[in-house]
Amino acid sequence: MNINELQELLGLLDDSVQVADGKALVLDGEKLKANIFRLAEVSALGTGPRQGYARYLTRLIAIAHGIYPASIHEMYMARGRGEIPSNFTVPAINLRALSFDAAKAVFRAAATLHAGPILFEIARSEMGYTNQNPAEYSTNILAAAISEGYSGPVFIQGDHFQVSPKRYGTDPETELQALRDLIQEAIGAGFYNIDVDTSTLVDLSVESIPDQQSLNTDLSAMFTNYIRTLEPDGVTISVGGEIGEVGGHNSTEEELRAYMDGFTEKLAELDNRAVGLSKISIQTGTSHGGVVLPDGSIAQVSVDFDTLLRLSRVSREDYGMAGAVQHGASTLPEDAFGKFTESEACEVHLATNFQNMLFDRLPENLRDEMYEYLDENHNDERKPDMTDEQFYYKTRKRVIGAFKAQTWDLPADKMDEICSAWEAQFGKLFELLGLTNTRNFIEQTITPVLIAPELDYYLKLEADEEDVSDLAD
Repeated sequence: MNINELQELLGLLDDSVQVADGKALVLDGEKLKANIFRLAEVSALGTGPRQGYARYLTRLIAIAHGIYPASIHEMYMARGRGEIPSNFTVPAINLRALSFDAAKAVFRAAATLHAGPILFEIARSEMGYTNQNPAEYSTNILAAAISEGYSGPVFIQGDHFQVSPKRYGTDPETELQALRDLIQEAIGAGFYNIDVDTSTLVDLSVESIPDQQSLNTDLSAMFTNYIRTLEPDGVTISVGGEIGEVGGHNSTEEELRAYMDGFTEKLAELDNRAVGLSKISIQTGTSHGGVVLPDGSIAQVSVDFDTLLRLSRVSREDYGMAGAVQHGASTLPEDAFGKFTESEACEVHLATNFQNMLFDRLPENLRDEMYEYLDENHNDERKPDMTDEQFYYKTRKRVIGAFKAQTWDLPADKMDEICSAWEAQFGKLFELLGLTNTRNFIEQTITPVLIAPELDYYLKLEADEEDVSDLAD
């Protein structure tokens, strides 16, 4: 380890931490909490070895604080066996912008309710346009946990680790290898929950439902088996599958059974000892980001809660999983969230509304600058019948990475306004999802496994841009 780099970073923490022999010792917890944001900032905006050291040091300090990346697999399997109730739904939150500060708001809201199982996630597509690779994302989450005085497991998830149908169609092996590489990189960063999404390759042009799902099941099994070969000792990564693209037709029981039966058979062929899935994502009528009307508002949608309940029960009772997963939910009316618990959904994915809350509160001059950037760089995405409101709403996520430094440097009053709004919204949703006093379910089911980070991993990471325009969030 470069001693000069290390000492400079420890100095940013006001010498509240010592590091020796690959371990961190916290000397002053209050100083650390007040200064850990500095490592998150170096991780987000720095370059080269200094950036890598900041990420590595954050993870070492997290372990010293009793904070560790964890898999939710054990809790989901306990739910599948009926050992814990199915009357709450785990939120999986995609933090696209200001991820460190947003995660702090999550931890504060959770602490108030004594809420336990919460997933912090980011999709393959989001990594591209937010300029957050797995190491940066996990650093933001772990640093936020340190800042808020949290201890215990932190569930970090790869959402929509998806195969691009366009690239698969022209060069399948290169595309599959790209996803293998991403999986390996994510696991190194502490992503011990991964949603494998090959539902983009479901072929609805054939008549038989098993044949429609065949490529999806085979590739899902292949990637699940690959994940099992990379697991750290003592960790069973929670793997989720998906039977239909969000925004497509609503899922059916026949599709779920065809997928799960085909998946189980294929996984056994690859390795009859390999652990299978903990959950299954389905489509019930939502879409990522919602349907944008000409005035920029979001159209009301009808969620098929009957399908969600039926498939959640089939998933648990017949396949031993935690249940079904709902995507594309953050822009739904608040009265829908209680229905997710009534429908026994095990997990719900939330993203766009938190992004909307940020844009609504940005300084006007910064927002105008962002929209000018969209006009100059993404006008090819403007359809002829789009209003300005529709165009900016649909594309503004693409400014997040380009304006990362500017959002890190927001005025203090604006940052407080944004984070207070987020915290209130997180708390409201956690209550509606039945998370009050669920921390004990984590304590009952999750076995602590402290995985030492590898310095070489953090120093060898290189930026790798890819076209993610056809991938889901």
